[in-house]
Amino acid sequence: MSADTGGVIPARRRGLAEEVADRIRDAIFTGAYPPGAALREVELSAALQVSRGPVREALLRLEREGLVHSAWHRGTTVTTLSGDDVAELDSLRGALEQLAVTRVIAHADDEDLAAIERAAEHMTQAGDEHTMVHHDMEFHDAVFAAAHHGRLREAWEAIRSQVHLFLLTRIGVSAGETYPRHVPAEHRELVAALRARNTVTALELFATHRRHAFDVLRAEG
Repeated sequence: MSADTGGVIPARRRGLAEEVADRIRDAIFTGAYPPGAALREVELSAALQVSRGPVREALLRLEREGLVHSAWHRGTTVTTLSGDDVAELDSLRGALEQLAVTRVIAHADDEDLAAIERAAEHMTQAGDEHTMVHHDMEFHDAVFAAAHHGRLREAWEAIRSQVHLFLLTRIGVSAGETYPRHVPAEHRELVAALRARNTVTALELFATHRRHAFDVLRAEG
């Protein structure tokens, strides 16, 4: 991304706060705006080629997602997760994922499991850590979709952006040294446990998978 665009791709349709939010979110998830980075309305408006109104509304949407934070003396910045944030996200994700895994094993059909497996295989083709995180999130999206539980999926969507930020923070503090190597293999093990309909093993593997990321951030804290 060039410096002229401020790290974001110009919006195709003017005046749409949702699209502006998508562009800013994508820029955060690709590393153009790391945790703590300032998000200035004037600069974003120019980069996205929209007025400041949609940018302001988009930033409010992203704040509701927990992806950005606004303060009167600092303006709007990309959220920096505290130790308490990390612990809360980990515990809530764990509770949601436990129900999701249980329901996948009980209710998922072959098509659901194939979608989960495809998402896992995409990780082997990732060229960088940010793409790896993107596919990691796609994998968990597929798991929650395969649970066939509407409100559970909505609960996942409510914290999804923060979990994505959690994983980006994880690769940031560890310089990405081990993340690309072990994650694809871990996800293949998760797929195998789901296909085997082994609830105990699947829950244990998903818990271990979450703990790897959490332990890195806890050690840094």
